Parts: sequence; C-alpha cells; structure tokens
Amino acid sequence: MKKLVCVLMLCVGTLVTAQETKNQEQGVFEFEKEIVDYGQISQHEDGHREFKFTNIGESPITITNIKSSCGCSVAKKPSKPIMPGEKGVIRVNYATNRLGGFSKTFIIFSNASEKNKKIRIKGMVLNSVITQN
Repeated sequence: MKKLVCVLMLCVGTLVTAQETKNQEQGVFEFEKEIVDYGQISQHEDGHREFKFTNIGESPITITNIKSSCGCSVAKKPSKPIMPGEKGVIRVNYATNRLGGFSKTFIIFSNASEKNKKIRIKGMVLNSVITQN
C-alpha cells in the first residue's frame, strides 16, 4: 500500500512539474490593466479604448479571435503574433449612444498559457445635455 501511495505521489508530482514547464514555454499575457473604466462619459463621446499588454512568456502569442459579451462593443486584435518581450495592443470600442451603466467582457482566444483570457470595460454614459452643466 505504501508503495502504491509513493508511486501515485511521484506521478502527480511529475504531471504538475510538466504542466508548469509547458506553461513557461508558452506565451504569457501581462496586461497593464485588465479592466478599463470609462468613468462617466457623455452620450456619443468617443468609445475607443486600448488594452496594452506584454508577452512575458517564452513563445509568440497569436490571438485567433476576441468575442464580446454584447454587440454594442467590439474589439480589434493585433494582426501579427506578439513575440516574447514584445508589447501588444487590443483596441475596443463601446457604442456610447446607449445611456446608462455598462460592463462588458471580452474573451481573448489565443495560444497563450491562458487560452481564454477575459478583459473587461465598464462605465456610465450620461445624457450629453446633463453632463455639460
């Protein structure tokens, strides 16, 4: 029984170490901010913002797709792979014609260590007449 437990512990330890090594060899996102807060903005104000990140991993990051939680927000991915140590930008746009608070999530699909990385925008769109006073 003791031998079985030792063998199982050795196998689990090997799998964990192998997974850690594999993750270190992949690209790794390091975002300056994972949530961009628009704050209070006027209706029809510029809804463009940027998420800046660095690839701190050992392999290039290729973003294959970015999905938004709603059609009122869209994201534009980098057109080429982000090499290790290189910086990248994901540009997002929120339709500021809609009044009220918002919180939208984007899911980044890539070959990075975190395959489905989530980033978010939030804020409050106010009637432009009210915010000018």
